[in-house]
Amino acid sequence: MKKRVLVPILLAVCVGLLQFVRPEEPEYIPVHNLRGIPEEVNSIIRNSCFNCHSTETNLEWYDKFTPANFFVYDHIRKGRKAMDFSKWDSLAPAQQNAKLYYSLNKILEGEMPLPSYTTIHRNAKLSARDIQALKEFLLTRTPRKPADNIQIDEINKQFADFISQKSISSKKDVQPTANGIEYLSDYRNWKVISVSDRFDNGTMRIIYGNEVAVKAIQNQTINPWPDGAILAKTAWKQRTNPDGSISTGEFVQVEFMIKGAKKYASTKGWGWARWRGMDLKPYGEKAIFTSECIACHKPMKSNDYVFTKPLYLKDYLQKIKTK
Repeated sequence: MKKRVLVPILLAVCVGLLQFVRPEEPEYIPVHNLRGIPEEVNSIIRNSCFNCHSTETNLEWYDKFTPANFFVYDHIRKGRKAMDFSKWDSLAPAQQNAKLYYSLNKILEGEMPLPSYTTIHRNAKLSARDIQALKEFLLTRTPRKPADNIQIDEINKQFADFISQKSISSKKDVQPTANGIEYLSDYRNWKVISVSDRFDNGTMRIIYGNEVAVKAIQNQTINPWPDGAILAKTAWKQRTNPDGSISTGEFVQVEFMIKGAKKYASTKGWGWARWRGMDLKPYGEKAIFTSECIACHKPMKSNDYVFTKPLYLKDYLQKIKTK
C-alpha cells in the first residue's frame, strides 16, 4: 500500500523538478497577414502553418511542459529554417509562388502539418475544403494564357526536333558544367519515371531514369538511391491549347542528379548538373553553383535529397520491364 502511494508521489516530484530544466523558448514576434493573399487563405496558413513556420508562435500550455518543450521548440526552429512566413514581404513574387507550391506539395503528400503535431493539435489539420482553396489560389498566381496557332506550330516543331535529337546540340558540342560533369545526350532513351506540374512558375517536368535508377525503383531501394543511379529532369514551358488542354511548350533546361556516395561526398552524395536552352549552355560559371542545388533540395534530406516520387504502380512497372 505504501509503494502504491510512494511511486506517484516520486513521479510527481520528478516531473516538478524537471520544470526547472527548460530549453530556450523560440522568439515571439507578431506577423501581419501575408500581402497579396486573400483572407480565407491567410486564415488557413495562420491556423495550420504559423506555429512552426513563423515567429508568431501561439503555444498551448502542454507545449511548454518539460520534457515536451524540448521537442516542440526544436520542431519550431527547424520549421522556421525550412519555411518562415515572417519573411514573406522580403521575397520576390516568383519566390513566394515557389514557397507556396512547395508547401502545397508537402500537404498533398501528407507530410505537413506533421501527423504527430495534428494528433495533439487537431485544429491545425487541413480539411479537403482548405486544400482545395489553396489549390485554387495558387492557380490564380500563375494564370496560363492560350497559345495562338503560330506559336503552337513553332513549339510542335521544336518538340519534334527535341525528340528526334535534330535541333539540340550533339554531345561533342556541349560543354561540361563547371564541376566537370559531361552532358549525357542519351537520356532521352531512358525510361520516364515521373512527371510534375510546376504551376508556380508555369513549367512541366519530365523525369527520366537510367537502368540503375529504374531497377532501384522496381526494388523500392531508393532511400538512399544506389551508386550509378542517374535522374534527368527536363523542364518545358507550359502552353494552354485552344481547347483548354495543357501541353509542353518551349524547352527550358535539363538537369541531372548522378548518385555517387563517395565520389560526390562533398555535395551530399550527388553530382549536380544543368544545361539551359536549346543550345544547352552549362549553368553556373564556377563549381560553387552546386551549393544552390543543394540548398534547393535540402528540405528533401530525409528522402536522399530527391523531390521526384517515382511511379510505383505495378502495371507501370510491368510495362517498363517489357519495353
